[in-house]
Amino acid sequence: MGIDFSYATLLLLSLLVVMISGGRGNEYEYDDPLSFSYYQSSCPSLENIVQEKVKHWLEKDPTLAPALIKLHFHDCVVRGCDASILLNHKGSERRANVSKSLRGFEVIDDIKAEVEKKCPKTVSCADILTSAARDATVSAGGPFWMVPYGRKDGRISLHKEADSVPMGHERITDLVELFQSKGLNVLDLVVLSGAHSIGRCNCDAIQYRLFNYKGTGRPDPSIDPKYLNFLRRKCRWASEHVELDAVTPHKFDVQYYKNIQKKMGILSTDQLLYSDSRTAPLVSTLASQSSAFNHQFAASMVKLGNIQDYLVDENGEIRHNCNHVN
Repeated sequence: MGIDFSYATLLLLSLLVVMISGGRGNEYEYDDPLSFSYYQSSCPSLENIVQEKVKHWLEKDPTLAPALIKLHFHDCVVRGCDASILLNHKGSERRANVSKSLRGFEVIDDIKAEVEKKCPKTVSCADILTSAARDATVSAGGPFWMVPYGRKDGRISLHKEADSVPMGHERITDLVELFQSKGLNVLDLVVLSGAHSIGRCNCDAIQYRLFNYKGTGRPDPSIDPKYLNFLRRKCRWASEHVELDAVTPHKFDVQYYKNIQKKMGILSTDQLLYSDSRTAPLVSTLASQSSAFNHQFAASMVKLGNIQDYLVDENGEIRHNCNHVN
């Protein structure tokens, strides 16, 4: 059975990215003690609990699926996947401006409460959030992947550190450098951006593109004119919201990449993926390769979930309540 040429192209580009980056990383490594069997004896019911709780909440509110994925991303790109985003105190990441749109905290709290009943003082909030993001992806029609466990919960959460999280108006070079600093590559950037296949954003995040792009008093010329008219009507008020994928907003698929090809990327960073020579070929490949996207999304989410700051290993804990340190 021959391999599809486009999929082979994707794999080749992946290898080239690794070669170009020289396999560089920093303090974030992937040879860590995380294990698929970490809770096999101490909390064998963990995954069933997470799955049932996520299912319960998403039946009531399907928009929590992309919210949980986003919450996991915000956690992992600051101090690694240590549940620092969940800490709720003055000056924490959770209180930062960049975190205002985050949702799903109540889902994690509910899961944690149930896990504590079955396996007290055993499972970290970081592991729960990572697993919940996977199950949220599956619920939206995305791929399943095995989650390795053993993360510790961090004790530090700083408002100013959350400013490193992308807001949707950065340059591609800024995003590439951020991802590389976490041990992720250009392929991971393009593939994880595909999470925007579901979910929505607040209109205040894109109004500058619609009405006064770069101070010109005119809209961003990279937006399709018909789509621009739709967005201008939809986003008259900053408090409104708009779907990230205008075509199949509730289905986890490759339509996001097709939209970008048609100048229908909602965030500036989405659309720029198709104009940068490092990312455009990947967008083109993924737009026509559903199976490749699903396979690589799972792989990139594992890499994201494995980002660890090893100071947490030394000073981390298993929180009793995800909102506060013990």
